[in-house]
Amino acid sequence: MKDITPLTEGWILRHGQDQLPARVPGCVHTDLLAAGVIPDPFLDRNETEVSWVGRRSWTYTTDVSHESGHERTDLVFEGLDTAARIAFDGRELGATRNMHRTYRFDATGLTGRLEVHFTSAYEEAEAVRAITGDRPNVYPEPFQYIRKMACSFGWDWGPTLVTAGIWRPVRLEHWSTARLASVCPLVTVDEDRGSVEVRLRVERTEAGTATVLRARATVAGQETEVRFEGDEAVLRLTVDGPRLWWPRGYGDQPLYDLDVTLLGDAGPLDTWHRRIGFRTVEVDRTPDAHGTGFTLVVNGERIFARGVNWIPDDVFPSRITPERYRTRLRQAADANVDLVRIWGGGIYEDEAFYDACDELGLMVWQDFLFACAAYPEEQPLRGEVEAEVRDNVVRLMPHASLVLWNGNNENLWGFRDWDWEPGLAGDSWGEGYYLGLLPRIVAELDPTRVYSAGSPWSGSWDHHPNDPDHGTYHSWEVWNRQDYAEYRANVPRFVSEFGWQAPPALATLRRALPDEELAPDSPGMLHHQKAEDGNGKLDRGVARHFALPEGDFDRWHYLTQVVQARAVAAGIEHWRSHWPVCAGTVVWQLNDCWPVSSWAAIDGDGRLKPLHHELRRVYADRLLTLQPAGAGDEGPVLAVINQSATPWRTEVTLRRVEADGTTVGHGTHEVTVAARSVARLQVLPGLVPDECTAKEFLVADADGLRATWFPVPDKEFSYVQPAFDVVVEPVPGSGSKLDVVVNAHTLVRDLLLQVDRLSPSASADRGLTTLLPGEQVRIRVDGCGDVTADDVRAALFCADTK
Repeated sequence: MKDITPLTEGWILRHGQDQLPARVPGCVHTDLLAAGVIPDPFLDRNETEVSWVGRRSWTYTTDVSHESGHERTDLVFEGLDTAARIAFDGRELGATRNMHRTYRFDATGLTGRLEVHFTSAYEEAEAVRAITGDRPNVYPEPFQYIRKMACSFGWDWGPTLVTAGIWRPVRLEHWSTARLASVCPLVTVDEDRGSVEVRLRVERTEAGTATVLRARATVAGQETEVRFEGDEAVLRLTVDGPRLWWPRGYGDQPLYDLDVTLLGDAGPLDTWHRRIGFRTVEVDRTPDAHGTGFTLVVNGERIFARGVNWIPDDVFPSRITPERYRTRLRQAADANVDLVRIWGGGIYEDEAFYDACDELGLMVWQDFLFACAAYPEEQPLRGEVEAEVRDNVVRLMPHASLVLWNGNNENLWGFRDWDWEPGLAGDSWGEGYYLGLLPRIVAELDPTRVYSAGSPWSGSWDHHPNDPDHGTYHSWEVWNRQDYAEYRANVPRFVSEFGWQAPPALATLRRALPDEELAPDSPGMLHHQKAEDGNGKLDRGVARHFALPEGDFDRWHYLTQVVQARAVAAGIEHWRSHWPVCAGTVVWQLNDCWPVSSWAAIDGDGRLKPLHHELRRVYADRLLTLQPAGAGDEGPVLAVINQSATPWRTEVTLRRVEADGTTVGHGTHEVTVAARSVARLQVLPGLVPDECTAKEFLVADADGLRATWFPVPDKEFSYVQPAFDVVVEPVPGSGSKLDVVVNAHTLVRDLLLQVDRLSPSASADRGLTTLLPGEQVRIRVDGCGDVTADDVRAALFCADTK
């Protein structure tokens, strides 16, 4: 059997005569940080002070001593970031130029000094640019000339911290006769029968070329064996009545152990193990009266995708542990998310990410790693792209959660709309990847899954790449230039990106900017705002609805977070109410890679913004929403949305209410909504609030759910000064938990407990809450220690404060 020797100990990082201990897996920045050589780049404006790190060359060394009775020893790097030369025992083994590949070198008989020399990513990128010529991109950094995590060069939410290092595990593999070089399981379901076709390829030693090889596979109690003809073989297994894997909310996530054993004359030579799931996946892109759809269909069930976009959870990805992946993805599931799109400017994530998605029922949309740039298709990049794609398709295809391969992020759109085409003058820019190479590789290696050429993408050049009526659509005009009410202006077929910014939690800001008097335009706040005119857009977003606070950072901070939550909710509620024409929303974005003002629902320290709690509400199976009159409507519309598996029979109470809480109109609707359906009901004229009075609003209640509609902006509404009582009650037997009980005497709109003001480690179970006079809310708080009602009141904010 194959033996493994991990190479994780005894590494030294060197630059010139300087050296220090290195952690592997890791990167140069984290080693320098651990040694106290650089300040934490996440704090203050230290990012600029450490920019020199990415422009230097670095060398990792360790001494390797091992004995093996095997015929062959391979040195295997699961990830090298990025341009490296490898020498072992004085012999140069090879060079690398791709962060996203596994590399294997024959190290048979070698021992002693192992050296990995990294050239600056800038130097490598400029060398490739000199070969291919210039190509346009959206940032002044050369990320499209090197197969490396693009956002390490900075993005409109991320710092410029250009890394180098052995960022994934490294090991020696000792083997004889033959090893499993590639295992590709194709899992299909036909009616009540599951099939697993396992395509194998082996590598042999010279002595093993004449050996008769066999392979055995087992799954769900079924076993089969095959004899190799040459270096390839196919195993086929059939499972009667397998339990199907479903996205969360649609069923369970049963996973089956699939084991493959390579056998020689004397017994087992190598083994391979993964967990698989039985399910079918399609995307319905059938043209219809509305354009061209984009609807995910899993096991025959048409799905409105409730999604989020995922970026690397740390700009130093070697720091992301399996536990951290699971925490972040559990937070996504807690927000009723069922799809996570891995964005194309990041990385192919660690196995732990996909394992967690398999178990949690989170569908994975995997971008290939191209984002916001024209990418040369010439060598040396083309060969690297093909090797990278083949490597990762084979690595990730066992995962049941993986439902879609996507060619790129915004590059087809960029070619058409961002003035790339004239400057390119016929030069390659990536189209050959997205419409040629990538779909060809997916069809060859993983034909059970859907491939889409890009996001956004209308399906062909017959339509604009970002046409809302065709395929996937990115909605960024609203955040950039308009009020969030404009999300209601159209009904795209599938919204794969949209979002609204807000700053992180106050405790996150105080940790990141410890010595700063916080203000929207203080130096550290501006440094931790990477979007073009980001604060200007935040201010304009607030000013459309509220008087913009002057000199009151706490109020500004609260209002920006309110507007973020309202904006995203406005889009999702509108688009969900138009199912099945619109078949999904993928919010930009779930997470952050450092402390920053951004579109994230979870900030860079892992704290939940109000948006996260709002996602839990608007992505729930059952949702009430009140929508302003749209095209063809005679007035406001009540949409009763039922994404559950059973009909929803309910009585909806509608109330026309004045600012002081007086009900001036009342009505009820008996509603039955079929499973996975939406009912849209016209609000009766007598219940429609009078906009001219600026003191009436509409409330809908059913089965503990509520929707409100205020026909005028907050700054024009005649609010009564909010009044409420606060009581703090310990939760018996819970240790550190307590309940904050708020009793409203007036209308209290968008009440928020900023729980991190009580303690940086505290958490709360709810976000924005609107109360009518006489109503109560109970907020469960954990981890804040002993606090008083006055402490809590100081951490409570509401939108209708005069």
